[in-house]
Amino acid sequence: MTMQNGDTVTRNSNLAHLPFMYFLPEEVINSCPTLRTLPRKAREVIYNEEMMNIVNSDQFINELSNAVSHLIFPHLGFRGWKEHYTGYFPVWEVSYLTGVWSQLLDYSYGWGINTLFTFSSDEEIPFFDPDHVNNVMAQIVKVGRGFLNIQEILDVCREIPCDEDFEQGLSRARIDFIRKWYHTRSKVGVMASLESVLENSDRDYYSRIPASSHNLEELTASEDFCQKFKQRLSERDREILELREVGFTFEEIAERLEYKNHSGVVKRMQAIKKEFLRYQSEQQ
Repeated sequence: MTMQNGDTVTRNSNLAHLPFMYFLPEEVINSCPTLRTLPRKAREVIYNEEMMNIVNSDQFINELSNAVSHLIFPHLGFRGWKEHYTGYFPVWEVSYLTGVWSQLLDYSYGWGINTLFTFSSDEEIPFFDPDHVNNVMAQIVKVGRGFLNIQEILDVCREIPCDEDFEQGLSRARIDFIRKWYHTRSKVGVMASLESVLENSDRDYYSRIPASSHNLEELTASEDFCQKFKQRLSERDREILELREVGFTFEEIAERLEYKNHSGVVKRMQAIKKEFLRYQSEQQ
């Protein structure tokens, strides 16, 4: 892959995936701490050493891969959330082929590294409409079915499902799996910090992507710290917090725990936050 300035970009380099980042909808970018630090002017990224250090970081590729996987998975033909499946489910693995999906975005839609140079140095790349992005994802998955020759894999996974690979709802085992999976994908060592969970008024899938650690996040990233704090909570409050950690909204938690409405969950989260601040103060 050769840029207009003659430099060569390998297909496996983080820079080769930069076009896909610029294709993500605004709400997705805003939920990715590392991705949202990059300017919407591509040349300011490619020709800036500090920005390229971000692009070449693990945080960049982890956030982008999670975002791409979440956009791709619904078009692979399997019901439920991606988080209903284990990380070893073949379809999950297919959705994480970020390099392949980046190539297909360029091949079938014409949005690749050279496209970024069609924008002038002072021109910002606009955000794409979410519905348009969704349609393009469906298009590249359709092309990918033939390009990757994965249809037989998808058919077998559909015909012979395993309890370990898919289950309705979100059991304690499923919550533990999701936390463990993101633990292995994060340099911080946990799926998300308690601080970020408690500060956000509501969260979607992308808010679950691990952020780089700074200050208090380094402290809350400690599994021991997290577990000791949770032991202070009632069983119900602990369940609410853990559901929030894996991305359930207030409304979804209210329905799952049979609250009359989500305001009851909001009040419990406020109480949990106060307890967290008290615990934090005690540990300092």
